[in-house]
Amino acid sequence: MHIIDLSVFIVYMIFMLGIGFFFLRRNKNADDYYVGGRTMSSFHVGLSVVATDVGGGFSIGLGGLGFLMGLSGSWMLFTGLIGAWLSAVVLIPKASKIATKLKLFTFPQLFEHFYSPKVALLAGVISAIGYIGFTSSQLLAGAKLASASFQDLDMNTALIIMGAIAVIYTVMGGLKAVIYTDTFQWIILMAGLILIGIPLGYNSIGGMQAIRDTLSKDFLALNNVEWQTLLNWAVTIIPIWFVGMTLYQRIYSTRTAKEAQRAWYIAGIFEWPLMAFMGVILGLFARVAFENGMFAYMDFGPGSNLDAEMGLPLLLRTILPVGLMGLMMSAYFSAIMSTADSCLMAASGNVQTDILRKLFKLPEGQKSTLRISQVITLIIGVLALLLAWQMENVLELMLYSYAFMVSGLFIPVLGAFYWKRGSTIGAFWGMLVGGGTTLTLTLLTVKLPFNLDPNIFGITASLIIFVFLSYLFPGRKNIVT
Repeated sequence: MHIIDLSVFIVYMIFMLGIGFFFLRRNKNADDYYVGGRTMSSFHVGLSVVATDVGGGFSIGLGGLGFLMGLSGSWMLFTGLIGAWLSAVVLIPKASKIATKLKLFTFPQLFEHFYSPKVALLAGVISAIGYIGFTSSQLLAGAKLASASFQDLDMNTALIIMGAIAVIYTVMGGLKAVIYTDTFQWIILMAGLILIGIPLGYNSIGGMQAIRDTLSKDFLALNNVEWQTLLNWAVTIIPIWFVGMTLYQRIYSTRTAKEAQRAWYIAGIFEWPLMAFMGVILGLFARVAFENGMFAYMDFGPGSNLDAEMGLPLLLRTILPVGLMGLMMSAYFSAIMSTADSCLMAASGNVQTDILRKLFKLPEGQKSTLRISQVITLIIGVLALLLAWQMENVLELMLYSYAFMVSGLFIPVLGAFYWKRGSTIGAFWGMLVGGGTTLTLTLLTVKLPFNLDPNIFGITASLIIFVFLSYLFPGRKNIVT
């Protein structure tokens, strides 16, 4: 990378760290650190929600889908639109009212309100595991992008650099730093894609004629996807809007339920069609470039073994001139860090509020609570880095994390809000059986009917156990044995 591009990129990274330092001096207590003082506007929250949900994993992952299947890969984020608007209508009014009354910090605290402390503890463990996986997937996405963009930078070194920057400013600034950097990062990403990435990519590969000459018609169709894939995406992604800790933190951070709903509507539109099509179009451009030998100078000629998720970073490295390369890399790193920081905050909140405070008596007081929160965030960030070190596929890691959380938590949270007969014992074992089923099927690589996702069977198992035990052992606030 040219010194000008490197300078642009370094300035961007310093600015991100500066935001974290700015809020380090202004956060007074856990309210500020975990829920932004409950005073955030719908505009900032909306952009933060979409930046977190789409982020780097889906940005790089969507490029990979565009590389493999073309425009049909955009349907993945259509499920995000459905999830955002559905949860805005049926979830936010209820959750926001309870959070305002009880001053909640985390999603599992709702389970303590509806069920029992033990159910909340289990939910906290499941959520924390899921979000550590999320954080790892984003750091891995950043490492892939960096190693493809910087010629002499290997994957592990890139992972350390990306991880250190994201973890440090998140540890310092808490949710306020996360939300405000998300807003800035999302604007940078959108401007980079609309004004730089897509126009230059289109011209560099030879325009529409080159696309039609190089790829089959399926790449330009919207039906180049199997129904099983659509179902797997829907069942895995839509429910996350009902169980995602990052999303509940943002619901709690707004002044009113109406502001939270407005933020969710904004996020849905940005997910699909805007970000969905931009991501897969760039991936499609990368496939054309690859098939026409544009990556041969990096030993990735036509027919060579190229990771689909590396296609987009290689395209950007190939086509972008001096100066714009630094801006575009900053845009993609924006997407990556906007999700990594949010997931790190979510995992930290789960560990401190839902796990450690239930198992140990932590020191009280505003300053001591704030310092403990920062230490926990740092430890989790290091753990996520170590996990990312062992993984290879960004989208796969992220979807596994989604699936584990959704399978365990989705049915009990619906039961909490919408089924008065749902019991504490039903919720507890529904979480264990649901998450356990998905995890077992995934780890054993069981061949499932119609190539359906293990998450479908996990949710089904959770529903059966939840309903059966709720009838067998009715009542809430029970002692789970």
